[in-house]
Amino acid sequence: MNLRLDWCDHKTAKWSVEHWHYSGCMPSGKTVKIGVWENGLFIGCIIYALGANASLSKYNGLKTAELARVALKQHETPVTKIISISIKMLRKLCPNLEQLISYADTDRHEGIIYKAGNWKFEAKVVAKWKKVNGVVMHPRSIYAKYGTHDINWLRKNIDPNACAVETKGKNRFIYDLRQKHKSNVAGFHSAKGGAVPTLTHQKSVKEQ
Repeated sequence: MNLRLDWCDHKTAKWSVEHWHYSGCMPSGKTVKIGVWENGLFIGCIIYALGANASLSKYNGLKTAELARVALKQHETPVTKIISISIKMLRKLCPNLEQLISYADTDRHEGIIYKAGNWKFEAKVVAKWKKVNGVVMHPRSIYAKYGTHDINWLRKNIDPNACAVETKGKNRFIYDLRQKHKSNVAGFHSAKGGAVPTLTHQKSVKEQ
C-alpha cells in the first residue's frame, strides 16, 4: 500500500467535504488542508481549523488548532495512521501550536479513531444544533454555509421548517503537541506550492 499525504487547495478540500463528510460543508476561518492518496488515487483530505473559534486559539491557555474534518472515501489505510502523519505535517508548518482539539459527534460515532490515536477524552459537550432542509447541523456549520444561524432568518430565507434539535452531544478530545513523538513520516512527500489533484479522475500530483 502506497500512502501519500500532501497539501491541497481549498477547492479540492471543499469537494472532499461535500462528498465524503457528513456535515457537507467546510469549516469557517483559516484552515490547513492536507490531501490523502492511496496508490496514486486521491481519497480525501484532513482539515485543521486555525482560529475559526476565538476561544480555541487559546484553549486552556495553550495555542490550539482544531481537527475539524476527516473527509475520506473508502480506503484501506487506518484513519489513525493518516491522522498521525497529518499531525506531523501540521507541527512542522505551525511549530508554535501546543495542542489539538476535536469533537466526535456521538449521534454518528464515539471517537474510536481518537482513542486509538492517543488523544485524551476531556468532556462531553451538549450543543444546540439545528435542522435545515432535513439536515441536522452544528451552528458553526450553518454559519459557514449561510452567514448566520439565526433560526428566524433560516425559516424566512432557507427552510420554513428549520428548527432546533436535541442531540446526544459531542465527545471532546485533546491531543498534546508538547509530548514527544517518533518522527517516522513514511508516505509523506511534499510537493512545492501545494497539491492540486484532478477531481474528475482523482489522480495524484507527480511526486518529487
